[in-house]
Amino acid sequence: MTSAAGSTSEREQVKQSSLAYLRAWGESPVPPTLAATLITSLHARPPQLLPLLFPPVLLASSFLNIYNYTTDAAGISAAWSGLYILLARRRKPEHMMQRFGMRGLVRGTAIGVCAANLVAGGWVYGTGKREEDGESVG
Repeated sequence: MTSAAGSTSEREQVKQSSLAYLRAWGESPVPPTLAATLITSLHARPPQLLPLLFPPVLLASSFLNIYNYTTDAAGISAAWSGLYILLARRRKPEHMMQRFGMRGLVRGTAIGVCAANLVAGGWVYGTGKREEDGESVG
């Protein structure tokens, strides 16, 4: 049988590992790049100018992240991912087949990746320290 102290320790360990996973997602340059790729694939044909403003900004945040500005890159990624979610949720598919077709699945994945970027990037930006950002690369 486990004691109450052992159970509390396990809960703290699980909570710490989930926060570490959240921080790792927010500090990685890959999720904004993935979101930019999905957004581009959705809105490049036919060209829709407003949604196509998002990929360059998300790619720029990945670029900043590579150059060790992780806190600022996480904030930019979170903000623009949240804006894309607001933009993408305005459109409502009329038929059920439009939701579960290939375009609907890519759209759902793009919104899901942007939601994860919003949460993880917001966490990293909110709890990050700027004095350790921007140090030497390499």
